[in-house]
Amino acid sequence: MTTQIAEVSERHVLTITVDNEAGILAKIAGLFTARGYNIDSLTVADITETHEVSRITIVTQGPPSVIDQIRAQLERLVPVHKVVDLTEVGPYVERELALIKVAGMGNDRVEALRVADIFRAKVVDTTTSSFVFELTGAPDKINTFVALMKELGLVEVSRSGVVGMVRGKEAA
Repeated sequence: MTTQIAEVSERHVLTITVDNEAGILAKIAGLFTARGYNIDSLTVADITETHEVSRITIVTQGPPSVIDQIRAQLERLVPVHKVVDLTEVGPYVERELALIKVAGMGNDRVEALRVADIFRAKVVDTTTSSFVFELTGAPDKINTFVALMKELGLVEVSRSGVVGMVRGKEAA
């Protein structure tokens, strides 16, 4: 009798450098869809003055063997220059931007400002009954801030998605 051990799903942050051309994002998303894995976060931005190259950052979860398979297939796509799994190359920095709208009066309003100060959230819009806070940081920090704001009148959240980069002087 053979025992099969199920692989544990792990969080991975992938950065993909690609030619900036129509359809590449759909091809990349299709690789994940074909395997039944979700993209938890996705950011895309032009990274050159000539607008020829973009960097895509994808956060996903899956067993290492599936992530390796997706990575290998991404590397074979013609407009892809480089694929890096930040979670495997060593220490890296990841950040996200969020706008969080909170409505409240009296003590809730004062408490929202106090909590925002602790988290170093910046007030970017205010009315007599609401605030919009800007917060940058690791996803866990943003999740915690949003959870606290739920008790104080959370109205809406908009998040940019994760961007990441390897620490140190070398490029990934």
